[in-house]
Amino acid sequence: MTNAQGCLHANRASCLLIMAITLFLGGCAARPGPEVLRTIEARVPGAQTVTIYAATTRERAAENANVFTSGRASQPNYSSFDISVPPNHQPGVIEWPDEEIDPQTSFATVGQSILTRQGFLQKVAASQDSRKDVLIFVHGYNYNFPEALYRLTQMTVDADLDNTPILFAWPSQAAIAGYVADKESVTYSRDALADLLAALARDQRIGTITVFAHSMGGWLTVEALRQLRLSGQNDILDRLTVVLAAPDIDVDVFRAQMQVLGPMTQPMAVLVSPDDQALRVSNRLSRSRARIGALDITDPAVQQAARKAQLAIIDISSVEASDGLNHDRYIKLASFYANRGREGGDGPGPSLRRTGAFVFNTVGATLSSPFSIVGEALAGE
Repeated sequence: MTNAQGCLHANRASCLLIMAITLFLGGCAARPGPEVLRTIEARVPGAQTVTIYAATTRERAAENANVFTSGRASQPNYSSFDISVPPNHQPGVIEWPDEEIDPQTSFATVGQSILTRQGFLQKVAASQDSRKDVLIFVHGYNYNFPEALYRLTQMTVDADLDNTPILFAWPSQAAIAGYVADKESVTYSRDALADLLAALARDQRIGTITVFAHSMGGWLTVEALRQLRLSGQNDILDRLTVVLAAPDIDVDVFRAQMQVLGPMTQPMAVLVSPDDQALRVSNRLSRSRARIGALDITDPAVQQAARKAQLAIIDISSVEASDGLNHDRYIKLASFYANRGREGGDGPGPSLRRTGAFVFNTVGATLSSPFSIVGEALAGE
């Protein structure tokens, strides 16, 4: 049965919900599986190689393999991957292999290792001359392991990051019907993420620690931060810079979380888009509860809440989306920041540490305050 035919047997609201989810997931196109992470020996001139370290609450399919399932591991698993990005790479895009993995035209895994927890922490912190900065990516709903791994690779290359990239991968079902199961899996993964953040923050070889969380991964991240606060680990929180991209968090739940967490030393940045259609789907699945990632920063109540909680709530609606539902705009930010840095403009650090409600302007200044006049920020678009 096609989606259109199915609509004959459902009410209009349910039909729109099903169609939106289908669009969000790219229809019935085949998704990459563990086969794309098969190690390829060949390397090509002009390709860029990135090492990604992974900590995951997913189960291993086999003890001696970096193949991770949607099952929940009793203890986190650790690994590293050397990923080759092809010379023809386009910003914001993952060049997936077709039938054969060709490093000339597609992402390719050219090396990988199974790590112990101690080995993982040692390699992440390893640096010959200075403290090592790290970036932790917490993926969102409906990601499998290869998708999350290659997405972090793409962002690392596009942003020209010098940070050590770490993937925190939780056991998403990577399925249309997996929303409820995914919510249970992020709840299951809270302790593991909090433990990872604590271990990194206590290592004096580690410099800055940035946590970048997308969608449902934002809920997982804030819950882990809340646990750290409740357990009195304020010194850990003081070392973190947190960015939530399109967070799939109920507004009332977020308010309660912030009451416990309180302002952070480095103000938390929340990237929002009022036209995020995926979060509208989440609204329906959550019985019409508003989501933080779709806030309207022109609302005086939102502006007041941002100032009170010392948050940087940033409207990124001016950034191009590629997923059809305006839920993946964060992907384009990586290349934008790299270009701004090469041109001598402001990078994300100082700008994202301003508190209040802002609008992101891809033409002029990085951030513009809407408190005077919002419209000017998007002039010339």
